[in-house]
Amino acid sequence: ENREAMLNSKSNRLTEALEEANRLFDGVCRAREAALDAQFLVIASNIGKEKANELHSEMSAFDSTAFAEDLLTFMGINRTEVEETDDSEDVPSGFLPSDAWQTVGEEAPKYFRRAPTFHYMMGSFKSEPPVPKQRIERQKKASRGKAERAMPAQLKKMEESHQEATEKEVERILRILQTHFENDPNTPISFFDFVVDPNSFARTVENVFHVSFLTRDGLAKIKLDEDDLPIIEPVKPSEGGEEDSRAGARNQVVISLDQKEWK
Repeated sequence: ENREAMLNSKSNRLTEALEEANRLFDGVCRAREAALDAQFLVIASNIGKEKANELHSEMSAFDSTAFAEDLLTFMGINRTEVEETDDSEDVPSGFLPSDAWQTVGEEAPKYFRRAPTFHYMMGSFKSEPPVPKQRIERQKKASRGKAERAMPAQLKKMEESHQEATEKEVERILRILQTHFENDPNTPISFFDFVVDPNSFARTVENVFHVSFLTRDGLAKIKLDEDDLPIIEPVKPSEGGEEDSRAGARNQVVISLDQKEWK
């Protein structure tokens, strides 16, 4: 019922209603009374929001004329004396008191919590001539270009050398496997006896890695013997062609090998 009166920015009716509600809430003992209090809180919140919006809209418009009048009054101008002497031609253009700006300056520091920054009115003093930028940019671009040209060639060379070394090692292991099999074709070659280096764990891992290329390319095959242990033997060209023709002839297997098992 009193919404319009409460929305007035100069009225304290909303604050009084909230204080009265706080007083009444101390005696609440029923659920219905608590529900009414909650309903009142919602209504008071909406009214407060509307009141704040109206206050914000009124403050957003800055009245420069009113601000100038208040500022001149604060600086010590007596409007009555100015109006009386306004008709005479001898009135000086600056009718502010001599200490007007000093008064404003003494009042202003209260609202600034940091010291003013120092700056030059005519720019900073440059003691040394500026360094030409074009020469520096050309040097940077040239050095960067050399680095970019050298890096791909170096990486390509390293990649080619690593690939060639891997291929040579795979071919060497294949020749060893073929030699063992030709000497005694009836005796199966144990996979672990073939790849394990008793003196180097890292070398053992490399051997397993290189043997994997042989099985991938169909140059060797790994199967289980009667004791379910892996054995390896080279693949003849005729056998490789037959295996390639059959679907699912090759399988990929991942094995784990730590230093304890290697020992």
